[in-house]
Amino acid sequence: MRRAFVQCVLTTILVMGWSTIGRTHDVSSAPPPVPATSRESPAVTLFQNVRIFPGKGAELSAPSHVLVRGNQIEKISTQPIPTDRRGDTVIIDGGGRTLMPGLIDAHTHMMMANVPQMVLMTSDITYSAVVAAKGANEMLQRGFTSGRDVGGPVFGLKRAIDQGIVPGPRIWPSGATISQTAGHGDFRMPNDFPSRPGDHSFAERVNATAIADGVPAVLQRTREQLAMGASQIKVMAGGGVSSFYDPLDVNQYTPAEMRAAVEAAANWGTYVTVHAYTPNAVRQAVEAGVKCIEHGQLLDETTIKWLAEKDVWLSLQPFLDDEDAIPFPAGSANRAKQLQMTQGTENAYLWAKKHKVKLAWGTDTLFDAKLASRQGAQLTKLTRWYMPAEALTMATSTNAELLALSGTRNPYPGKLGVVEEGALADLLLVDGNPLNNIKLIEDPGKNFVVIMKDGKIYKNHLR
Repeated sequence: MRRAFVQCVLTTILVMGWSTIGRTHDVSSAPPPVPATSRESPAVTLFQNVRIFPGKGAELSAPSHVLVRGNQIEKISTQPIPTDRRGDTVIIDGGGRTLMPGLIDAHTHMMMANVPQMVLMTSDITYSAVVAAKGANEMLQRGFTSGRDVGGPVFGLKRAIDQGIVPGPRIWPSGATISQTAGHGDFRMPNDFPSRPGDHSFAERVNATAIADGVPAVLQRTREQLAMGASQIKVMAGGGVSSFYDPLDVNQYTPAEMRAAVEAAANWGTYVTVHAYTPNAVRQAVEAGVKCIEHGQLLDETTIKWLAEKDVWLSLQPFLDDEDAIPFPAGSANRAKQLQMTQGTENAYLWAKKHKVKLAWGTDTLFDAKLASRQGAQLTKLTRWYMPAEALTMATSTNAELLALSGTRNPYPGKLGVVEEGALADLLLVDGNPLNNIKLIEDPGKNFVVIMKDGKIYKNHLR
């Protein structure tokens, strides 16, 4: 009887396709798009009289018109664009407002951003998932149409968004972070040591982190994330601020272990990014084949110049000891590490700019719903080092280049981060000129009058 049941389940999987059961890195689990030959024509939106920030450059376009058909930008013209009868056209008169690409956050943790750390570690994962779904909609309403999630049990949330069950941004998921024992992803309690063979902590059981020691374990845990739909792999290569056991200066993983993760990811056509602050941790990771560094606030100028020469991405966050810093208790080890890290932010940006490193921007918001709501304000902090146009370019077309590094594991093939013919239609209509006043993005409720993702309008205050 049991054998017959198992055979029935396996047959169902084969008939339905594994992607409809568990995989999330392709969108075959989402409702299929309406074919062009169907009686039902794709949705059409015409933006009239807009000034375009195309995702690069320092000036807006002349007054223009932009036609979106389905999920792509079909035509851009300074001349009026006639509509046709292939579908009802939504006409939006921009009134000279700015049309720009949707914003991209290259370092998110969407299951962990809005819940305090101890609540996250002690609550049922379904509670965290409900909070994350609410946070995903809020993120989209802030104008962030894409996010690279570099650690957390986010596969289910991504699937629900892709299927239209809940609104939210596109997600490039890493799944569980890969961490050694006593690494930045090890959040076990001291009384959990010594660990028992085959035992897993709560964070491991919900796929927030994967503790792996030795090459075979690293290979297994990396392959598990790829099997579940990871678009890139996140490995902890050095000490972290919020973790318990690891000073910032420690290297994590041996070269052989790091290469194992890199090789497993490369076999799937994608890459490894690592959490690391220091020159030693970064150099060991890059020499193992890692393509992107998360953070890097404690790098020296020599190492940053070397990253540019190696064509390695640096995903840097404007962490400062300001009102947005995580409020660790005064005198705690975490607070000491936080102060050490934030003191390096200024030089990291100056040297990255000087040596023209491939630089991405992200927030890395954790455990704080109020800070999550300041996502746009985190972006405007870049004007400490960059002109507004440079900051907006980084959060659109540049971050989109990093997303494309996932290669064949890219869950959303197509051009993002730009307003160009043929690009995917992730668009914001801004009431004002953000190149002149980037602070506009700090109040998206007021200043983002239209928000479109994948050709679908999620907000329209001009109706």
